[in-house]
Amino acid sequence: MNSTYRARPIEEAALKELRDRDDAGRDCVPYTDDEGGAPLRCCLRPGTAGELIALVSYAPLRRWAAATGVDPGAYDEQGPVFVHAEDCGGPPDGRGYPFARPGAQRTLRRYDARGHILGGRVLDLGADPGGLIEQALDEAFDDPEVALVHVRAAEFGCFLFEVRRP
Repeated sequence: MNSTYRARPIEEAALKELRDRDDAGRDCVPYTDDEGGAPLRCCLRPGTAGELIALVSYAPLRRWAAATGVDPGAYDEQGPVFVHAEDCGGPPDGRGYPFARPGAQRTLRRYDARGHILGGRVLDLGADPGGLIEQALDEAFDDPEVALVHVRAAEFGCFLFEVRRP
């Protein structure tokens, strides 16, 4: 696996805000996850039964654009993500591609430095899901215009994680 790329969880400052009010202006409502399996964007792992989590609305491109001083215009969007209701310390090592299970479908959306979509790709993850994502990231970042890539679940369009230009 290429150590140049790193799946980025939601940044701690954003998590602190989302655990109060989300990007749609709604109060965070924590609950106990009875089943487990929710894709947690704070630590990039599936949740386990009994954890205190929240489903919040998150605008990843809007937050990136605000930090970089650009206006993504109509490409700004927000959607639901699961997070721990309290600080969890983030992912253990920041390596690998979370939620990359065999047979899943993922969409990789490429964005330029203005926050505009340059294109995307749907991946059917087979026996080597990490290898397929790695190859798709190589292809995306071969284009010098690509500043970042959002990886999403194809089934629901949910944001899973971001990868920025190395």
